[in-house]
Amino acid sequence: MDAFEIEDMFGRRERSGGAYLEFIRVPGMSVGVYHLPAGSIDPQSPHGEDEVYHVIQGRASIRVGDEDRAVRAGTVVFVAARVPHAFHSIEEDLDVLVVFAPAEGTTGPRTGARRRGPRLRGGRRPARSRAGSRPRPRA
Repeated sequence: MDAFEIEDMFGRRERSGGAYLEFIRVPGMSVGVYHLPAGSIDPQSPHGEDEVYHVIQGRASIRVGDEDRAVRAGTVVFVAARVPHAFHSIEEDLDVLVVFAPAEGTTGPRTGARRRGPRLRGGRRPARSRAGSRPRPRA
């Protein structure tokens, strides 16, 4: 069994210096934590995989397609593959658990370009971790 404490994952993400830290990766899904400071801009572009966001803390809004919705701790949002989406109007630092299915980057967006996690300004990618990324063999 692999088990994780969400606060530990947020700490690892912070120490990495990146906005996104993936900590689980198997073929059918990947899981990470994403942080956006208050007042920042979410640089995401559409993903080739379905995605679920679970807001752990903070307040903001999210635009999915042509719909806007306020989000806060406890909000869960589903975003279908290839649908444009981004957090905006970030009022309080936002910490989000992100689940991709199948694993992020395995299908690529409709444009054919492969995308691996949220990109930071200037096109660079945040630091990533692969902790817990491989299932353990069964005895």
